[in-house]
Amino acid sequence: MLRLVAACSAFLLVGACGSGDESGLVGKAGKGTIDIGISFDQPGLGVRRLDGTFKGIDVDVARYVAGELGVDETGITWSEAQPANREKLLTSGQVDLVLSTYSITEKRKEVIDFVGPYFLAGQDLLVRMDDGRITGPESLNDDPNLRLCSVQGTTSAEFVKTEFAKNVKLVEYPKFSDCVTAVLADNADAMTTDDVILAGYAAQNPELLRVVGHPFSKEEYGIGLRKGDAPGKAKIADAVRKMISSGEWRKIIERNVGPSGYVIPDPPTVAS
Repeated sequence: MLRLVAACSAFLLVGACGSGDESGLVGKAGKGTIDIGISFDQPGLGVRRLDGTFKGIDVDVARYVAGELGVDETGITWSEAQPANREKLLTSGQVDLVLSTYSITEKRKEVIDFVGPYFLAGQDLLVRMDDGRITGPESLNDDPNLRLCSVQGTTSAEFVKTEFAKNVKLVEYPKFSDCVTAVLADNADAMTTDDVILAGYAAQNPELLRVVGHPFSKEEYGIGLRKGDAPGKAKIADAVRKMISSGEWRKIIERNVGPSGYVIPDPPTVAS
């Protein structure tokens, strides 16, 4: 008996004693609260509006998942998740979930767990409307003075430099909106990240910015959570599958990025 209790206590550290584990996500959600990290400055994905409300694909997916866990929107605490601090937000316990155009990678899975994908995107380039020099990642090699902007904590720009344009000059800023400002101000010639993010910024500045339109990678967005919480991970996976099968997934995507002209992909298959 004592051995069994001790064993279960040890398993509680990794969320393996069943859905009644109050130290895990399911236990916390059962009390009606959840902390979620999202982007505050990505149009169409995650934006904090002037009135203090939040809008975007990641926001709506987070609301849906929270609802399936039994948490009303009033029980959600939103925190800003920037690319450089997403893992830390989870491992420190500051948030329970991160939905912030969070691409699933093997390196990140060494630190945290993912559920998904819930969206598939492709890396592309955002440039000034009147700049015809950049037609794809390879064209960044054509001029040694071209500057490519990306966000600290992402791998987008380094991927371009390694795979397509080894001579391009890299410029980094903390936020996606900083890169957009840099391109508009001619402090950078292009910005690279996922096409759906770029489409949102282009839609905000349709006369000044455009997406090149030649995706050159596959990005799978997942929901990040702390490692070892098997009951929580299973509940979230069930929620995402239900969101997709019920048609709510497509409504969320169309509502948030449909007006930008972005071509909506087919819904993904959530990994088991």
